[in-house]
Amino acid sequence: MPLPTQAIASFEDVSLRYGDVVALDRTSTTFMRGSSVALVGANGSGKSTVLRLLAGLAEPTTGVVVRADGVEAAFVAQQHGQHSWMPLPVDEVLRMGCYRTRGLVGRITRSDRDEVRDVAGRLDVADLLHRSFSELSGGQRQRVLVAQALIGSPQLLLLDEPITGLDLPSQEAILGIVDEEVGRGSTVVFSTHHLEEAKRADRVMLLAGCVIADGLPDDVLQPEHLAKAFGGRLLQVGGQSLLVDDHGHGHGHAAGDGHDDAGHRHLHQPEHEAD
Repeated sequence: MPLPTQAIASFEDVSLRYGDVVALDRTSTTFMRGSSVALVGANGSGKSTVLRLLAGLAEPTTGVVVRADGVEAAFVAQQHGQHSWMPLPVDEVLRMGCYRTRGLVGRITRSDRDEVRDVAGRLDVADLLHRSFSELSGGQRQRVLVAQALIGSPQLLLLDEPITGLDLPSQEAILGIVDEEVGRGSTVVFSTHHLEEAKRADRVMLLAGCVIADGLPDDVLQPEHLAKAFGGRLLQVGGQSLLVDDHGHGHGHAAGDGHDDAGHRHLHQPEHEAD
């Protein structure tokens, strides 16, 4: 299936099922070069599924996913501490990004080492290169993994909830990278529960197992669309819409699970008045 001019990937009547569970219902859409796309929706809405399909880590049950010829994709999955055990220095973790293009038996070259230093500087982890990855904070680990994904300058950068639970400097560093990558012509697709984060994107896809709304942030992040996507999680208080951000992912009240230190759910304001 040929892609439209300036498209980097497309879904044509794509669905994905796990047994009787529908992860994503029939969806057709196109992702354009040099743009950012925010995937917004409740848990189980299909955000991670879209990213995994774009990354080639999942095969659709129906339909077809097409990526433009020669497009290199890099995927940073949700972390939530699953890599905290990694007993490698940060320098080695970053070098692992070189294997995506060189293969496991390829030699690390001087240009590879230069690129490692460059991406480390961009994510402000250059001073951590000789530290053990397992000793880093959650924000530092996430910045290292995003830096690793930048090795090889992928044209398609896929980020699954990249700033959830992170400290403010790490959030700002990663969101700055999204802007930089789009500025150089890459496509960045990221999932988020945070409406303020979604508003920074060029385009928002609101999901609830299928596409509820798709377009400019101001057009999509409207109370009527959010109510369909989040149901009872959307509250009306004083004429304003508040989104109850409950994204624990089954990890209890660990850092970044959608609760603050006291275990309360966060409320996010879409900043649109109810009609």
